[in-house]
Amino acid sequence: MSKNSEYSANSVVSFFEQPNVETDLIPVAMGIPLGIERVYNPSVGIGGAYGAWGQSYDNETLFNFLENQVGVPFPPENRMKLSTLGFVHRHHTPRISPAEDLALEVEVGARFLREAMVANGWQPEEIAGVLIGMTGPVSDDYTELIAKESGIPEDALKISVHKACDSSMGALQLILNPDPAFHTQMERNIAKELHGKKVLVGGIEGLSRFVKKSRDNSALQLFGNGAGVIGVIPGKTMMYLVGKQHELYDAKGVLSLSMHYPHSGNMQEGQSIIEVSQAGDNHYRFAGLMNEPLDGAPVDMAGPMGMVKLFVRTGVQVVRDVVSKYQALMDEKGFTNEIKVGIVHHANLKINSLKAKRLKANGINIQMPWMLSEFGNVSAASNMIAFLRQLPMIEPGDHILFDGFGAGTYYDTFAVAI
Repeated sequence: MSKNSEYSANSVVSFFEQPNVETDLIPVAMGIPLGIERVYNPSVGIGGAYGAWGQSYDNETLFNFLENQVGVPFPPENRMKLSTLGFVHRHHTPRISPAEDLALEVEVGARFLREAMVANGWQPEEIAGVLIGMTGPVSDDYTELIAKESGIPEDALKISVHKACDSSMGALQLILNPDPAFHTQMERNIAKELHGKKVLVGGIEGLSRFVKKSRDNSALQLFGNGAGVIGVIPGKTMMYLVGKQHELYDAKGVLSLSMHYPHSGNMQEGQSIIEVSQAGDNHYRFAGLMNEPLDGAPVDMAGPMGMVKLFVRTGVQVVRDVVSKYQALMDEKGFTNEIKVGIVHHANLKINSLKAKRLKANGINIQMPWMLSEFGNVSAASNMIAFLRQLPMIEPGDHILFDGFGAGTYYDTFAVAI
């Protein structure tokens, strides 16, 4: 069920202008607009909040903004056909100081945590864990800062996941998958610890700040700010069925990304390229190794076709593996359930459409709605926003496939029962 059936400026209204979106002005610099929508489905007991901050630019006004703020000329030959990639709007902030960036994103992150708690009817003191996925954090202790600002107790577990666009799905699988083998990089099993407890998990991406230092035409046109945070009680409101975590290092640098977070940069054969470290008394970091741009830029992309080649082939195989496990589990249990919908990272419409087409050719016909035309590529926030937009249509007992993938290259694909 696609939220938008057409992808043109006339058919897709700016997020800030949509019903049920509450807007505010964050008092940083000259004032930064913020829009948040709360969602709650009482039949399944899941809710959350999603939205964006910064000025909303459509595909025409975007280029004036980039030329004025970033100083990059965009002649016609450099302009992508963004509407065919499923994107009509995205949100950007003006150039502000590092201190203002930090103040802005801490306030924004805390707002999303608080609004997700309001959507679920939870109080801050009830929260047992906060897991946030992000590509280029504004500070190493960002998850701690926003949890504290939103009133969540210091003894709540905080986990920051840095696996680019896959980060929020990596975080969600951490709290749902109880298999000890999945938790070998830590001395504690996160899923077992948080089972039956109230947890906030999401993706918060200040990509406007991140990409403005880039000179990559694709990155500047595709990415924008966005966030989505959901409230989950693992084992109660969302139950893990089967899944897979897959790493395939992008040795060619098809999508090079600067690691704006601590990582040794080391890679050893046969070992995971994700490093787990303790960042505070109750704060852990899962940091993925990236192929970084040689010139120190934030991001360097091969272009849309390069992204298709990078993500589709392996992505289809990962989904096939998970669906095969799912079908085997249903046969073992004697169930007749089917996966109702796939919540897929919105890299761009061409990637997602080709992935769905190739899966269908392999006998896997899962609905994968396109739902983020008003945001651009918001990396780790995209799966969470897509899930919250699909949430009103989900019914008790539904089986959902989450499919995350991102630079690095990392995949977290898993099926859950609601």
